[in-house]
Amino acid sequence: MSMIIKKMSLSRRTVLRGLGASVALPLLDAMVPAFTPTVKTAAAPMRRLNIVYVPNGMAMEYWLPKTEGTGFEITPVLQPLASFRDRLTVVSGLTQRRPGSEGGGNHAHASTKFLTGVPGRRAIAGQSATIEAGVSMDQLAAKDLGQQTQLASLEIGLDARDFAGSCDAGFSCAYTNTISWRSAMTPLPVENDPRAVFERLFGDSETTDPSARRARLLEDRSVLDSLTEKVADLRRGLGPRDGAKLAEYLDAVRDIERRIQQAEQHSSNDLPSVNPPPGVPGTFAEHARLMFDLQLVAYQADLTRVITFMIGRELSGRTYPEIGVPEAHHPLSHHEDLPARVEALSKINLYHAQIFSEYITKLQSTPDGDGSLLDHMLVVYGAGMSNSNAHSPENLPIALLGGAGGQLKGGRHLHYRADTPVANLHLALLDKLGIRVDALGDSTGKLELLSGI
Repeated sequence: MSMIIKKMSLSRRTVLRGLGASVALPLLDAMVPAFTPTVKTAAAPMRRLNIVYVPNGMAMEYWLPKTEGTGFEITPVLQPLASFRDRLTVVSGLTQRRPGSEGGGNHAHASTKFLTGVPGRRAIAGQSATIEAGVSMDQLAAKDLGQQTQLASLEIGLDARDFAGSCDAGFSCAYTNTISWRSAMTPLPVENDPRAVFERLFGDSETTDPSARRARLLEDRSVLDSLTEKVADLRRGLGPRDGAKLAEYLDAVRDIERRIQQAEQHSSNDLPSVNPPPGVPGTFAEHARLMFDLQLVAYQADLTRVITFMIGRELSGRTYPEIGVPEAHHPLSHHEDLPARVEALSKINLYHAQIFSEYITKLQSTPDGDGSLLDHMLVVYGAGMSNSNAHSPENLPIALLGGAGGQLKGGRHLHYRADTPVANLHLALLDKLGIRVDALGDSTGKLELLSGI
C-alpha cells in the first residue's frame, strides 16, 4: 500500500497531553517524513515480539499434526487458527532437556527454561529458596527494540503471583510466576490487573497508593475527556484515512477503560468478602480478552514492542466450568492417559486457543504501515512441557504466527530432531527481528529452515 506524502509530517513520538494524561498515537500516514509533495512511500514497519505462554502442558493428541511440511492437517486445538494457516508455522520436536542431577521442579523448569534455556535452581537444604536462571530471549529483544519506546517490555498474565502456595517444592515461586528474566537473578514480575496495566501504559498518577487509586476511580470522567479539543484540532490537519485511524484507536482506548471500570464495579459489588484486586474481571474469558486488547493498543501506539503474556502460571488450579470442565487445570493435566481426561484437558487447550485466535484476528485487521500489525509481528504461542502427565520437556507444542516484516514464511509444520533445544528456535527468532545473539542458555546453534521464505 502506498500513499502520497503531504508537506505536513507528525513526529513518530507525537502524544496528546491534557490534565496530566498523555496518550501516544498509532502509526499515522502523516508520521512518514514529508520528503517531497509527490514522493510515494510507506512507513517502515516496526519489529515486534509477542510471547503467549500456556501452562500445564498440552493434550498432544489434539495439538500435534501427524504430517509435516505445507500439507499438515489442522488439528482440533489448532482449529481456531485455521483461517490464519498461511501465517501459521507449527514447530515440533524441540526440547527443554531435564537438568542432569537435579530432580523435581518440573513446572519450575518448564516456565523458566522456556525463554532462558536455563533451569531453575533448587534451594539448598536449610537455606531460603535460590533465585537464579538466565536472561530470557524477550529481554534480549527488549534491549534493542525498546530503545525507542516508552516501555522496553511489558510482562502480563491472568493469574496472580504466588508467594507460598502452589509452587514446586524446594523451588522459589519466582520460577513459576514469570517467564521473563532481565538477568540471571532478576525475574520480572507479571501484572494481572488490567487497571494497573492501563495506568502503566497511559499514566494516571505518580503513586500506586490505594487511597490515590480510589480517588482516581471516584472521578466520573475518562482520562481522555480532557483531550477532546486537542484531538479535534489534530484531526483537522489529517487526511481522511489518518482521521479514521485516530478515531478508531481512541475509541479502543476509551472502550478498554470503560470495561475496566465495569469490572471494578462488578468485583466490588458481587464479591465484597473475597476482596478481589480492582480491575480484574469476574470471568476468565472477559479477563483474557481485556488483557489481549491492552496488548493490541500497546502495539498500535508503539508504547512497547515486546510483550510476554502468561495465560496461566505453571501449577495453575483454575477451573473452567463455563466449558464443562469443573476440574482444576493442574490435577487434570495428570490425566494418566485416560481418554476422557485427556479429552477434558484438550477442551481447556482449545478454549485458550479460541480466545487467542480472536486476538490474532484483531492484529490482522489493525492497519500498520503498509500492512497490518500481524504482518509486522512475530507471535510465539506455546508451552514449556508437552505431555503433562509425564512432565515431558520433549517435543514442545509451539506455534508461530505473523509475518515478522516479511521474515517468516507460514503454512508449514516443521519437525526437528528430538535433541534440538528450544533455545535454538529463540536464536533464529531474534535473528528474524534483526537482533544477533550467539548463544542463549543451552543452545547449540541457530535453528534452520525458518528462513525458507
